[in-house]
Amino acid sequence: MFGILQTISKWLSGYTSWFVIAVAVFTFFVPNTFVWVSGTTQTVILGLIMLSMGLTLTTQDFKILFSRPLDIFIGACAQFILMPLIAYTLVHVFHLDTALAIGILLVGCCPGGVSSNIMSYLCKGDVAFSVGMTCASTMLAPVMTPLLMLWTAGERVDIDAVGMFQNILIVTIIPIAIGVLLNYYFSKREVFSNIQSVMPGFSVICLALIVGGVISTVHDNLVRDGLMKFLWIFVVVFCHNTLGYITGYLAGVAFGFDRAKKRTISIEVGMQNAGLATNLATNFFGATLPLAVVPCAISCAWHSISGTILAGLFNRMANRR
Repeated sequence: MFGILQTISKWLSGYTSWFVIAVAVFTFFVPNTFVWVSGTTQTVILGLIMLSMGLTLTTQDFKILFSRPLDIFIGACAQFILMPLIAYTLVHVFHLDTALAIGILLVGCCPGGVSSNIMSYLCKGDVAFSVGMTCASTMLAPVMTPLLMLWTAGERVDIDAVGMFQNILIVTIIPIAIGVLLNYYFSKREVFSNIQSVMPGFSVICLALIVGGVISTVHDNLVRDGLMKFLWIFVVVFCHNTLGYITGYLAGVAFGFDRAKKRTISIEVGMQNAGLATNLATNFFGATLPLAVVPCAISCAWHSISGTILAGLFNRMANRR
């Protein structure tokens, strides 16, 4: 049984972006499919994604935070300075309306995405550094994300910083902590190892459900506004993500990182936890600014695609040398 599940999980991990896109397209034409993925249900699903991340973390991963403090500090600063700043700049350059602006800013103010660790592995980056950066930015997120949203979006809408702090704590820190504890006490058991092996595929399915739920929620608005609106949002998401990769790499150059670390910080800065951004957009702005979730949902799919492409480009560059 676990053998079949492991095969499915491996396939889903290899084709994450295409699976998420397929679910999004299907949901667009059958919009009621995932209408149930909203509110508390969406929060629980995101919590399960973070739980699966915690199940793969060990005490050794957390030791990285203390053994390489300068690297992690530089990475965290790049994460929480560059991406919010780029998002804020794009919002004004593209003259986005309030709803879309909030969506892009949320993506920019969230921590690094979990799948960035996989991309760092694929491009022969510094995986330990990647895991350390993801852990650090995720643990800082309950404070940094609400604070950054106050600074970047407070002039447009009221930001419930306390509510965001509590929400991020519930859907990220607590599930990760539970996963780490379970891994610490049960990692030597065969059944637990089998469960760990199918977690990547489980996370992909959960991410697809979140994207599907968003499409179900905003379907009517997307149809009303037409294709050009969608393409306009995608261009902004593309610019935000790409500039994150570029500036992240340049930060590595500025601090004299080696090739593996430069690749890693590029991916870590550019790939955001868009699933968390989607959840925040739904819970805090869904009623008044429903289109705020659209940039977050597009980012969920595009960051996986672009991360895979960038990892491939890094490998080609290495092979030419």
